[in-house]
Amino acid sequence: MKQRLLTGIPAAAGFLAVLVLGNLWFALLMAGLSLIGYYEFLTLNRIRRFGPTAIAGFVGMLVIILQGFPFAAWPKYDWIAVVWMLLAVMLFITVATKNRENVDHAALGFLGVMYIGFGFHYMMVTRLEYGLALTMLVFVSVWMSDIGAYFAGRAFGRTKLWPSISPNKTIEGAIGGMVVAIVFAVCWSWLRPQDLAPNEALLLGLAAAVAGQSGDMIESALKRVRNVKDSGTLLPGHGGVLDRVDSWLIVFPIVHVLQILPAL
Repeated sequence: MKQRLLTGIPAAAGFLAVLVLGNLWFALLMAGLSLIGYYEFLTLNRIRRFGPTAIAGFVGMLVIILQGFPFAAWPKYDWIAVVWMLLAVMLFITVATKNRENVDHAALGFLGVMYIGFGFHYMMVTRLEYGLALTMLVFVSVWMSDIGAYFAGRAFGRTKLWPSISPNKTIEGAIGGMVVAIVFAVCWSWLRPQDLAPNEALLLGLAAAVAGQSGDMIESALKRVRNVKDSGTLLPGHGGVLDRVDSWLIVFPIVHVLQILPAL
């Protein structure tokens, strides 16, 4: 516990400080964390971290992240073309390396770029386009879901949610997390009606809870397949970057894809 506090408090304070600063500072933080997260993903899946597949993945990650950078003159991409080109390059690498980097590496490398790259891209876009208040609302809704799930699970948890993936999670805890996240988001809309309407807040709280808990389960499933406890060691007592952002990587894209945030 002492190690978790010694690592967690400064890390959280630093993250919040950069989140408040926003603009280029937050964009650079998202770019850096995305590259570290992809490095962890490669390590977790036993892909050479500086082999051809990995290099193509790092480049693809930067292309996705840089699309959200706060530069007016930055070129806009055709997302379908970017995704297809990355896929084609990774598949060609299997041929060029005579299957030393095979189709499994290509599939996992491509999956990692989509999973991590777009997650951080939408975190950055939320802060840069929607501002600090709505970005904080999304982050805190996810955290409130985690807190609600933890305490509801401790108090009422009886029915396992998915024991083969995450043995400690319960259905009662998951419901508690949803209730707390929704109540928090709706209360936010009442206190700050200029941010979003109550019906939008209800959907946001629900999305933060359901997608957030799903993101946590996705990361747990991946680590269980690889038989590891943590995705990395960057944050002693907390694991790696992916261990800390697993919920965010799913929540932020969902919020944008479903257009839950108010129109700009």
